[in-house]
Amino acid sequence: MVQGERSLDRDCTTLSRHVLQQLHSFSADAQDLSAIMGRIGLAAKLIARRLSRAGLMENVLGVTGDINVQGETVKKMDVYANEVFISVFKQSGLVCRLASEEMEQPYYIPENCPIGRYTLLYDPIDGSSNVDININVGSIFAIRQQEGEDDGTASDLLQSGRKQIAAGYVLYGPSTMLVYSMGTGVHAFTLDPSLGEFILSNENIRIPHHGPVYSVNEGNFWQWEESIRDYIRYVHRHEGYTARYSGALVGDIHRILFQGGVFLYPGTVKKPEGKLRLLYETAPLAFLIEQAGGRASAGTQDILDVVPDKLHARSPLIIGSKEDVTLVESFIQERDREQDERLMAAKR
Repeated sequence: MVQGERSLDRDCTTLSRHVLQQLHSFSADAQDLSAIMGRIGLAAKLIARRLSRAGLMENVLGVTGDINVQGETVKKMDVYANEVFISVFKQSGLVCRLASEEMEQPYYIPENCPIGRYTLLYDPIDGSSNVDININVGSIFAIRQQEGEDDGTASDLLQSGRKQIAAGYVLYGPSTMLVYSMGTGVHAFTLDPSLGEFILSNENIRIPHHGPVYSVNEGNFWQWEESIRDYIRYVHRHEGYTARYSGALVGDIHRILFQGGVFLYPGTVKKPEGKLRLLYETAPLAFLIEQAGGRASAGTQDILDVVPDKLHARSPLIIGSKEDVTLVESFIQERDREQDERLMAAKR
């Protein structure tokens, strides 16, 4: 046992070292990306420390009384986590812009812009309503490279998710885990508090082709399009399906990444675009899941092919194992086909 522990300590791979290994390079660009991932890791450590003491500190739990750009009540942890990312990257010299779902416009770091041509897009705390009741939450992030000159509108960010260089999430649970991809597989790191380092714990994660879990807020059943209700009726009638939904996107996606299945956050009849933000939530997670061998769909096209028309554009999300996502899409396609047939019949 002692020998095994020595081997583990000697062979453990840190996050920054792993990025360089993935890029097979020690070039300036590779070192920049390694440093950016290291900064994301630092932000995660600061947020994890705050969360671990949330119930013992003042001004951590509850709401601020403000409403964010999304029209949602702002939690105190949302504000803190957003400020942590800004503070960490202001010192980096690498990132010119930070775009967050908590901010109406990107945050520019002018002193970094001549050199740091990268943009960090992120959701600082996803599932923040769970903080007050001590259930897992997460952070979601993506890295993009700035294209052309920015006139202050960050219009170059209004491109498909295929433009992402890297993406991932941090899960704040029993242990703090950082999961990321740079287009060469999906890799998970666990924070070792004794070292203060994220250590590689799962490399080249592959999502099962099919899984038993379906994760969706069935309280919205009667607000959905009939096609989504068809799918839910299907899993209710067939054995082998298990419902799991926590209200924390990162936690639900993490389960499906390792166990297989499908997560759904569809639009409603009144709001077909859904609730989740494309740039800060659905596109980064789609990038990650596709790299693990899964799929992510908006219902009629892959999430990574959706082009936003504004920084806070929303999209429906069907994400997880390939077979399960395809099954959900089949119900959508069937309803679309029936509607087309009715329209054709009406024209005759």
